[in-house]
Amino acid sequence: MTAPIDMSGKTVLITGFTSGVGKAAALALAKLGADLVLLCRNAEKGRAVIHEIREQTDSPRIDMLVADLGSQEAIRRAAEEFKASRRPLHILFNNAGLVNRRRLTTAEGYEATFAVNHLGPFLLTNLLMDQLRASAPSRVVFTGSDAFKLAGGSIDFEDLHSEKKYRAFVAYGRSKLGNLLFARELARREPDQEVTANVYHPGFVASGLGVNNSRLSRVMTKLIAPLARTPGKGAETGIYLCTDPAVAHVTGGYFHNNRPYASSSYAERSDVGAHLWEVSADLCGLPG
Repeated sequence: MTAPIDMSGKTVLITGFTSGVGKAAALALAKLGADLVLLCRNAEKGRAVIHEIREQTDSPRIDMLVADLGSQEAIRRAAEEFKASRRPLHILFNNAGLVNRRRLTTAEGYEATFAVNHLGPFLLTNLLMDQLRASAPSRVVFTGSDAFKLAGGSIDFEDLHSEKKYRAFVAYGRSKLGNLLFARELARREPDQEVTANVYHPGFVASGLGVNNSRLSRVMTKLIAPLARTPGKGAETGIYLCTDPAVAHVTGGYFHNNRPYASSSYAERSDVGAHLWEVSADLCGLPG
């Protein structure tokens, strides 16, 4: 039996930790001794989950940041708050995500699924790159999904915000394809592999994703829940990417069940990844 990995002295920032995979990952990493910085949209829910984690672990330090990943102003504020703490950042776990039955927009006017699932982690990661580099070796991990296949095989750069036609799972798939392209482009831009970037597919997990949608979607989620993985099982590969020495210098990969996993030829195209980076930087007001 392999001994648990000791994460003492490592700081992990996790987004979307109040339910599902994020909550399971936060608890598991706390049990391994990591210092946690947990980012959520709802402070009351966040405090309740942190209380649960503290009751179940001896985690030395758990702090909370509050930000809606659909608000670039809130993301910038949270990033500045983290920087002001002068803490190291060894792992950034971009886990938060959503899917909306109908088209919603953010304060910036961007389609919410694309904004929260892709632009939010893109902006947060870029704002914290100095901390990640200073704490190297460090890791960026994304909760992805095989739902990226629902994007239709490519990203429609002419309609990133689904203004022409909105289909919920196409929009979700596009955002998950964005995660893959972003992680691979980030890996290309960090060639010394001191900051790695990887995506994992958690499998179909019984979680809170989509519960903000219609009554029908909530009923369907309950009906198929017995076939789903538990959040703990779904989080396993993400925890592996955050902690295991075997992947300390593996970067630009897609994983499932702790193993490399096939994505698509489009998701591996460096020209598309570079273009998405430039477009995303422009949408976030960052230099390309």
